[in-house]
Amino acid sequence: MPAFPSGHVAPYALCRGDSCRLGPGGGSGVRGVVRTFFFSFYPPPPASTPTPSSAASAVYKRQAPAFAPGASATAPRSPRAEILCGLFADVLGLERVGADDDFFALGGHSLLAMRLASRVRTVLGAELTVREIFEAPTAVRLAARLDVRTYGRALPVLAPADRPDVLPLSFAQQRLWLLNRIEGPGGTYNNPAAWRLNGPLDRDALASAVRDVVTRHESLRTVFPERGGDGRAHQLVLDPAQVGTLVRHEEVTEERLTVRLAEATGAGFALDREVPLRAHLFEVAPEEHVLLLVVHHIATDEWSDGPLWRDLATAYRARCEGAAPEWAPLPVQYADYAQWQHRLLGDGDDPGSPHARQLAYWTEALAGLPEELPLPADRPRPQESSHRGGAVGLTLDAGLERALRELANAHGVSMFMVAQAAVAALLHRLGAGDDIPLGAPVSGRTDEQLEDLVGFFVNTLVLRTDLSGTPTFAELLARIREADLAAYEHQDLPFERLVEAVNPTRSLARHPLFQVMVVYLNTPGTTPDFPGLTARRESLGQQGAKFDLSFDFVEQGDGEGIEGWIEYSADLFDHGTAERFAGWLVRLLEGVVADPDCAVRDVEVLADSERRVVVGEWNATGRVVEAVTLPELFDAVG
Repeated sequence: MPAFPSGHVAPYALCRGDSCRLGPGGGSGVRGVVRTFFFSFYPPPPASTPTPSSAASAVYKRQAPAFAPGASATAPRSPRAEILCGLFADVLGLERVGADDDFFALGGHSLLAMRLASRVRTVLGAELTVREIFEAPTAVRLAARLDVRTYGRALPVLAPADRPDVLPLSFAQQRLWLLNRIEGPGGTYNNPAAWRLNGPLDRDALASAVRDVVTRHESLRTVFPERGGDGRAHQLVLDPAQVGTLVRHEEVTEERLTVRLAEATGAGFALDREVPLRAHLFEVAPEEHVLLLVVHHIATDEWSDGPLWRDLATAYRARCEGAAPEWAPLPVQYADYAQWQHRLLGDGDDPGSPHARQLAYWTEALAGLPEELPLPADRPRPQESSHRGGAVGLTLDAGLERALRELANAHGVSMFMVAQAAVAALLHRLGAGDDIPLGAPVSGRTDEQLEDLVGFFVNTLVLRTDLSGTPTFAELLARIREADLAAYEHQDLPFERLVEAVNPTRSLARHPLFQVMVVYLNTPGTTPDFPGLTARRESLGQQGAKFDLSFDFVEQGDGEGIEGWIEYSADLFDHGTAERFAGWLVRLLEGVVADPDCAVRDVEVLADSERRVVVGEWNATGRVVEAVTLPELFDAVG
């Protein structure tokens, strides 16, 4: 053992061959054992105590600036994990922490672990011991432990399953299939994405690469025919050889491109016989193309864009080199997930099943829910929604993003909860009332085996936001945290089952249970890396709207701010109205980070020019009145 000054401990590991690989992380297993042993007996001294000037003092000098904040850049898979990331960052004094970042590798120690346990108790109402933090030192692992306590059991194992003769649809797929049958094929539930590619493109390699991706992800080669006699659909996974032409190539002028993109984006799918993916390659010039992928929502969601475009770029690179792509096989396919989901919820007729327990929670939570949210629309709601829409953008700069993150960490909430509170506060100020139901998507990818899979996993929650009384924004955040965490603990119940149970008055004019959606994505996605080509996203405009309003926020990464969009129904709102909503929302956010203890009703949302109009011009009711008596006025009338 190396010589150290008297009174110091030098932990070390003696390895023979591979015997020091104590865990799947290799050396990290050794570090974990040493860390647990060392800090259990030698907690760091208080900050006021001078640290020893020796090699051992390096253990004490692991201050936050020495580590890259959020080094793993791994996004949390659940809201509980996201809140834990915020608590890690708050306790460690970092701006942000990734879901897989080790608390101790980022400068944590036993005293900070005790502080973290206290923060978890305050914010999440859950008890954690210091030992548990040592044993599960990442946000995602601690969240998994808390999930087991919440559900009282571990989730069923997700693994490849035997395929029955009739493959069931997932619950979310059932609703989209039914809508497709009722409304007919249309573009409302198409998910398009387009990239402009500059450089020498190999069309044959691209066609092969698209086929490779469809072969890899069964969801992209699944059709949904009806079962014989009962009018219900099942999944039919086609053999890759049964899939016809996938890439349609055509030459277009720049002037004609916008029209063709709109036509291709809006074309519907015959889901019973047509695979839910189309690729269009528009050639604008010999070395300039626009690649458009249109995937029906029944086979994809927002979180599928990453693996879809990543796999396509990998396959294209391999095909350009004359080879097939060499990627690790997917651990499961979407059909396995659909069967697993049915096992997860159990029999709805069994009162002890997760299905029945979650349904009971939601039935109580949504009792007395407003059937329609009163919004300041420009015109009355039509009897049937046309689904026509538009969108306006908004930007939260890097400074505002940083302030919002500090606000979230300080109050023990996620960035989504801050966004939800801001949207609810704005709607409240616009006359929507005190009881504001908002829709929110949850990724549904609760198992890490689903992260690289293309499919429709997302579920929709109804988050009831209480603005009764005169809450401050900080108090509103606390209310939202309590309500949202309860909702997340019951997030597995499919939205379509919830609609059936609550049974609101059905209308073709509005979305059931909520009419305003809030979406928060903590990654902007990556640009596909096609070899020899430069890629930039091609704007597709916004032509449809599923809801009255949808507030979407997307982090740009690396502290580059947040880009947002307000998607609006053209049946109800003018473009200029949506632009005013965007400006008011940004000013509201600026106001609450400056003073979170300000009452929501007092947060300034109007610009100075707007305030002058309201207070000055609209209130300019004074006029000259002649000096005349009342009898004289009667005489004048007579």
